[in-house]
Amino acid sequence: MIDSPWGALALRDAHIHFFSRQFFDLLEAQKGSPVDDAARVAGIELPPANPEEVAQRWVEELDRHGVERAVLMASLPGDEDSVAEAVRAFPARFRGQFMTNPTAEGAMQRAEMAFANGLRGICFFPAMHSYSMADPAVEHLVALAEQKQAVVFVHCGALSVGIRGKLGLTSRFDLRYSSPVDLHPVALRHPGVRFVIPHFGAGYLREALMVASLCPNVYLDTSSTNRWMRFEGLTLETVFRRALDVVGSGRLVFGSDSSFYPRGWVEPVYREQAQALHQIGVSDADARNIFQDNFTQLFDAR
Repeated sequence: MIDSPWGALALRDAHIHFFSRQFFDLLEAQKGSPVDDAARVAGIELPPANPEEVAQRWVEELDRHGVERAVLMASLPGDEDSVAEAVRAFPARFRGQFMTNPTAEGAMQRAEMAFANGLRGICFFPAMHSYSMADPAVEHLVALAEQKQAVVFVHCGALSVGIRGKLGLTSRFDLRYSSPVDLHPVALRHPGVRFVIPHFGAGYLREALMVASLCPNVYLDTSSTNRWMRFEGLTLETVFRRALDVVGSGRLVFGSDSSFYPRGWVEPVYREQAQALHQIGVSDADARNIFQDNFTQLFDAR
């Protein structure tokens, strides 16, 4: 439990990147040279090889902050097994998601295996991998997610992967594929799938709200520092007011966007969001939806 302006909350975090040793090995392969020195200079701890040990550290970290449950995300295609091992080790604490590049060879087979291994969400990053949500390969994977009653996470808007820069890797992401509007026809075709747009659309707040207004199966996650607000001169209070006005508290889910150590769980993100919501006067029931109950609706109801 965590203290909040609304009393004790069974806080649940829908957005944690699980940086396994395999994740860093995949980055190393992209870089073409060891990442150890760059990680050390950047103050990033490389995790142990065993995903269960990484998961144990997250359990201890979340216990320390009073976070009851969390979604762990495999942050590169090919690292889904690491998250599956973490979830198997602590099934009461974690739910798992994996990243896919639907245009890559074997994407469907990897997704089928990930779901068979207990993961409950599939993550699309169209700008990262330069594809459209209208690609037939996406449709096949969304249909599979519908069959598995899985959550579909679609990253839209500005995309910056800070750890890549810290390790000397470029991030040549194509924003032409980043609009939430691209999700609209997909969400309409699959009303039984629960879609999540993180970071309020990361610079496409208006478009994300339009899509969520038209599609009751689209949720928004609140994660990270939301630095995209600078693009429009917005405050977090204004963002929450607009989101609550359009979709209500029943389709907003808290996320921290935590990732690497020694930073660990990013408590200031929670504190800033709780303060903003308290300032605009949200009710106890609305706060519990955002920080607690909507997580259960998304990741526990099957």
